[in-house]
Amino acid sequence: MLSNHTIDEVDLRILNYLLKDATQSHKAIGQLIHLTGQAVGARVRKLQDLGVIEGYTLRWNPDKIGQVVNAFVTVFMKSNTAHHLFQTFVQQNDKVAETHRVSGEGCYWMRVRVGTPIELNVFLDELLKYGNYKVSLSIGQIK
Repeated sequence: MLSNHTIDEVDLRILNYLLKDATQSHKAIGQLIHLTGQAVGARVRKLQDLGVIEGYTLRWNPDKIGQVVNAFVTVFMKSNTAHHLFQTFVQQNDKVAETHRVSGEGCYWMRVRVGTPIELNVFLDELLKYGNYKVSLSIGQIK
């Protein structure tokens, strides 16, 4: 847990600007908060060193490259020993966009992106090695 002395209001403002658009230059952010680009860069490095900023990513449109099937899969493991093998499978599979270990219904929730229902069926057949599943298909993204 970070103490109040570790990051300040300026750091939080920088973080918010980066969350909105991580491609902004340090100089551009500095102009918005009245600091030099060098000072913003130093604060960004501090936020990285503290683990507040873990990395950078980008938003993209999977439909534009043919990944039009967006499935949400609840996985029910068939045994306690299957977890490690399942986690390795997930890490190595490009079709899996994200996976969460959850409490409540199921053991894991996954978001899977593929191009066709046939590809989804092939993926789900592989998934049966680790347990059963329940699938919901996205019919439109709101946010």
